Amino acid sequence: MHVTARVRQEGSVLGQTVRGSWPGIETRLEVESQEAPERVAGVIRNAENGCFVLQALLNPVPVQRAVSVNGAAFDPTLPRQGR
Repeated sequence: MHVTARVRQEGSVLGQTVRGSWPGIETRLEVESQEAPERVAGVIRNAENGCFVLQALLNPVPVQRAVSVNGAAFDPTLPRQGR
């Protein structure tokens, strides 16, 4: 399995405008087998369908986030301070 992940980061950390993104991911699976093509296809399908990371990328799942500071709930979307 060969995986190439393309990532991008834009904005400014100091300006609190930083944004990370994944413009794309490429995979290439190379298999050598004497088995029938239908059997090989079934193994590959099972591997892909059972891969939690691949499935989360292909079928995004809801993410619930919680932040606490000093033990108290905290809203990180508060307005940023001016410089």
